[in-house]
Amino acid sequence: MNILMLHNRYLQPGGEDRSAEADAELLKEYGCRVELLEEDNRRIESLGKARTAGRAVWSVESFRRLQNILRSGHFDVVHVQNFFPLWSPSVYYAAARCGVAVVQTLHNYRLMCLNALFFRDHHICEDCLGGFFPWAGIVHACYRQSRMGSAAVAAMIGWHRMIRTWYSKVDAYIAVSEFVREKYMAGGFPPGKIAVRPNFLHPSPVPGSGGGGFCLFVGRLSPEKGIAVMLEAWRTAHNPLPLKIVGDGPLRELVSATARNNPGIEYLGSKAPGEVLDMMRAAESLIFPSASPESMGRVVMESLAVGTPVLASRIGPLVSMIVNGKTGRHFEPSDVASLRSELEWCTCNLDALRRMRSESRRAFEAKYTGPANAELLLAIYRTARESVRKARERDKSGFNM
Repeated sequence: MNILMLHNRYLQPGGEDRSAEADAELLKEYGCRVELLEEDNRRIESLGKARTAGRAVWSVESFRRLQNILRSGHFDVVHVQNFFPLWSPSVYYAAARCGVAVVQTLHNYRLMCLNALFFRDHHICEDCLGGFFPWAGIVHACYRQSRMGSAAVAAMIGWHRMIRTWYSKVDAYIAVSEFVREKYMAGGFPPGKIAVRPNFLHPSPVPGSGGGGFCLFVGRLSPEKGIAVMLEAWRTAHNPLPLKIVGDGPLRELVSATARNNPGIEYLGSKAPGEVLDMMRAAESLIFPSASPESMGRVVMESLAVGTPVLASRIGPLVSMIVNGKTGRHFEPSDVASLRSELEWCTCNLDALRRMRSESRRAFEAKYTGPANAELLLAIYRTARESVRKARERDKSGFNM
């Protein structure tokens, strides 16, 4: 099968970027021809904000570029990982004009929520879920705290809802969790087009044995990740295990200042993926204190892969990803006392925590390996191609009449 994969990279590399690369490499291993085309948000500075805002709604450049590529080479599927903001939904129309099936991965909630998180002002927000136009997102300046920027994203969402782009120009959606699928169905997206396929790791990393005597946080240092709650829980807990923090983001100064004043917290900045996995192997547990309904939590999957149990907020996909008492422990989101209680439990029950390692690895092997994931993805591609074939037959039948 021949796949053209599109992705828009973020300024700060994250899970979506790694997922796009992983999909491309996995498909090649399974005999597919894959061409990965990427836009990069570093280009926004040269384009300017006004031009980028227009492109987010409809990019003539992307439409023409994709149409020329599809006409010059044989592709079975266009797989869009992330189109925002530089590719734009115009790529769907280019694929449709060339008769190529379109598959869109739903890594986040961008097609319904301006900031893609369902989170604002330190709380979960679903004001725009199911609405025809996301007015609330403009009022609250949900996109980068800018009403002008928010209006541009709202125009993209609302315009393409009005002309039914999300319904008629995408042949199959891939939700990275059942939770994401349920949210998009609640937002009015066609249930029959949304398949669930989680992220994966391939090849499977070697598990670790723990014993490092510390807990680990890995991720973006931003409010929706529950950073402030995590820091306060560690500051006030009785004799918690040391905490190592890896990542960068807008709350970096808060993390740095807290680490300077608390010998039990160490801030390590950003680390390469290989270094992160080595730290996970040694950690007693991963801390995932998200305050927002994450779409999946790639770092949680990575922790399970190396056998490290996870202390996770009881929210969104994390409720099913982590089995309480077997692959980790749950605490209430944005609740310092609840997390503090779990930290103190870990200190007093370190042997019980370590016994969760084998179950954590088994959970990974059951759901998140490459071989099982490849067949899921190829089946989704086949379904999308069949949808396009049937549509062509209907069009021919109607014309002959």
